[in-house]
Amino acid sequence: MTTPNHPHADPGCRAVSEVLSRVGDKWTVLIVKALQAAPEEGRRFNELKRDIGGISQQMLTRSLRALERDGMVARTVHPTVPPQVEYRLTDLGQSLAVPVLALSDWTFENLARIHANRAAYDRVQEEAA
Repeated sequence: MTTPNHPHADPGCRAVSEVLSRVGDKWTVLIVKALQAAPEEGRRFNELKRDIGGISQQMLTRSLRALERDGMVARTVHPTVPPQVEYRLTDLGQSLAVPVLALSDWTFENLARIHANRAAYDRVQEEAA
C-alpha cells in the first residue's frame, strides 16, 4: 500500500514506472533488437519467435500487442490466404531502439565478466557458510 510520502504515490511516478516496466522487460528488449535488424520490410511472427530463443507464442503475442498499444510496433496484415502479418518498429519504437540496443550491446560485451563475478561471489558465499 502506498502512503502519501511514498515515492510511487505521485501519479507521474506511477506512469513512468509503468513505461519503464514495459521498455525494460527482457522480451521487449529482444523484440526491439529483432525488429531493428529488419526495419524496412518488417518481420513475421514466426521469424520473431525463431529469432528470440525461449519465448513462447503466448508471450510473444502479449508483448507485441503491448508494444503495438504503446505505439512502438506497427502491425500490418496482408490480404493473402492465409493472412500474412508483419511487425515493424514505428518512429517511437526506432527511438526506443537506440537505448535498448546500447543496453543489449553492453550486456553481451560484459556477459563473461558478469558470469565470472557471480561464480567468484558464489564461491566466497559457500566458503563462508
